[in-house]
Amino acid sequence: MDDAEKTCWLCLRELGRKVEWHHPVPKSRGGRATRPVHPICHRTLHVTFSNAELARIGEDVEALRGQAEIARFLAWIGNKPSDFHAPTRRKK
Repeated sequence: MDDAEKTCWLCLRELGRKVEWHHPVPKSRGGRATRPVHPICHRTLHVTFSNAELARIGEDVEALRGQAEIARFLAWIGNKPSDFHAPTRRKK
C-alpha cells in the first residue's frame, strides 16, 4: 500500500486491519476508480447518499465531508481507533 492508501479517504484516520474499497462514482454509474475506506465509513456513505447522489458528487471528498450528516459522523468517529465498528443506521 502506498501512503495514500494508508489513510481512509473519507475520515483521514489511519486504516485498520479491515479495508474496504469505495467507488466514488458507483460502478452502476460507470465508476471504476476506488478509494480505501474503513468499513464504518463505507457504510455511512451508502446509507447517507443514493448512488445518483454519489455519482453527482464523484471524487469531491470535500463536498462529502461538508454535508451536515457526514460532518457530524466525522466529528464523532475522529477519535475512535482504526478498527472501531458500530452499527450503521439508515437515515430516517
